[in-house]
Amino acid sequence: MFDHSRRNLAHWFALSMGGILFAFAGVGYCLSVEEQLRVFDDELFSQSKTFAAKTQYLLYQSQWQNQRGQTPVESSVTLNGGLMYARWYNSNKQLLQFIGSSSGKQLTAEPGFQTLETPIGSQSSSTKTWVRQVTLPVLEGKLLIGYFQTAAPMNSLRIGLNQARLFLTFGVPVTFGVIGITGWFLGGLAMRPSLRAYQQLQQFTADASHELRAPVATVLSNAQVALMPPEDPLEQRLRLQNIVQTAKSMSTLINDLLFLSRHNGSFAETGLKPVDLCEILRSLAQDFAALAPAQSLNFNAHLPEHPIMLKADANLLKQAVINLLTNAFKYTPADGKVELHLFTQSHYAVIQVKDNGIGIPSTDLPHIFDRFYRVDTVRSRQTGGFGLGLAIAQQIVQRYGGQITVNSMLGQGSTFQISLPLKL
Repeated sequence: MFDHSRRNLAHWFALSMGGILFAFAGVGYCLSVEEQLRVFDDELFSQSKTFAAKTQYLLYQSQWQNQRGQTPVESSVTLNGGLMYARWYNSNKQLLQFIGSSSGKQLTAEPGFQTLETPIGSQSSSTKTWVRQVTLPVLEGKLLIGYFQTAAPMNSLRIGLNQARLFLTFGVPVTFGVIGITGWFLGGLAMRPSLRAYQQLQQFTADASHELRAPVATVLSNAQVALMPPEDPLEQRLRLQNIVQTAKSMSTLINDLLFLSRHNGSFAETGLKPVDLCEILRSLAQDFAALAPAQSLNFNAHLPEHPIMLKADANLLKQAVINLLTNAFKYTPADGKVELHLFTQSHYAVIQVKDNGIGIPSTDLPHIFDRFYRVDTVRSRQTGGFGLGLAIAQQIVQRYGGQITVNSMLGQGSTFQISLPLKL
């Protein structure tokens, strides 16, 4: 699926960028042709005007006659290889004089520029070349007294344009290939977050299914036994109690999954209110202090007297700290010690949950906040954990722009630390 999407992205990227490239190359080539032709025409016009001006016309017996002397065509005037021919016509467009080749006795071309393919040398020559011809009316005052026509070969212009076409012929396909490779590479980069999210979703779905399969099987087996004619009412009651306990466990898991799903995005700033972190932790400390004697634990809270204010959702912050304290209570043996600390450090409020419990192996520390990750699967099942508590705590803290870290040594205890930015 992702390879197909990547190919589509590369395909459309190459098509769009290739289309722009071809359009740009075509427009650029046309503009280049137009510009080079304009420069060529300007030079041809300038040379022709100079040539015509240097040629003296005299009116002789009602005809214009060119006084051939040392004409520019015959001497030093060159234009991209030299002028091909020069022709003089009277006002009736009849040929009076020419140098080079004549196209007939009558002028047929209109004043202006024309591009022609003409034979080189004599009219009968089979070798032809492209020339740029210009026909200029010759005026004396406002009186039309004749026409002057000349032409220059377009070899240099054609050579330049041929080089440009050769460059485009090879350069554009090569660039198009580079665009295709770039599109494939960028498609891979663009698909990487989606692929990662898809893999996480697959892993999350597989983990959730795995976690739900066991309690569902437990409920089913206990329900089937409970439906049988009761031989021992006490055993039947035990089966029903197992169903209730398993259902509660499933409810906890489902609630955790819903929490992770609903709070996967960032929190809306409008839903946050200034809260006193000391007050939140103080109420939690009272609750856990009441639970500690039942587990033979020593619990102490070290909270400052002054309020520590920050903008947050009190219930979510409380949930993150509850998860840490619950873990500390679960994995600290009897007569162990659990401590809750709160203090400020620079621009952060720091919450620490310390215990001298069983600790976490160093190989498990990098994965401790992953969803459904449990250091000891059997032990976690016995304590009712699904490996989501720390993931939820991390998600809450990160959504507030904070950070949660852990230091732990196996057999010596763990210290979880939450750092929250102090901002209102």
